[in-house]
Amino acid sequence: MNKLKVAFVCVHNSCRSQIAEALGKMFASDVFDSYSAGTETKPSINKDAVRIIKQLYDLDMETTQSSKLISDIPQPDIVITMGCNVNCPYVPCKYREDWGLDDPTGKNDNEFIETARIIEHKILSLKERIINHEIKA
Repeated sequence: MNKLKVAFVCVHNSCRSQIAEALGKMFASDVFDSYSAGTETKPSINKDAVRIIKQLYDLDMETTQSSKLISDIPQPDIVITMGCNVNCPYVPCKYREDWGLDDPTGKNDNEFIETARIIEHKILSLKERIINHEIKA
């Protein structure tokens, strides 16, 4: 059976969705393929997010990821919106949920660390719900 494709979607695809892609690949690649994308891109991934994820998980997002548009990724089975606070981008899928995360951009390291830990927990929960067939996609 093919693995599900999970898209982590935000407007700018530079911080929360990038963290989710990295942690999805780290913690759930045996269950689903992780992608991140946005309706707009930034020239680079948020430098604070890159630094914190490197510090916490020894992952270098700058070498494995880039800011992408929704049209740049495969059609997802599952779409996770990060919490856009305005209009979250619409992406066709079989299952969707919003994680309602505040953007830590411009805030202190503790905000980035808390956001990363919440995303890690949500990735692990999503993985378990897929394994237990609680999510039908």
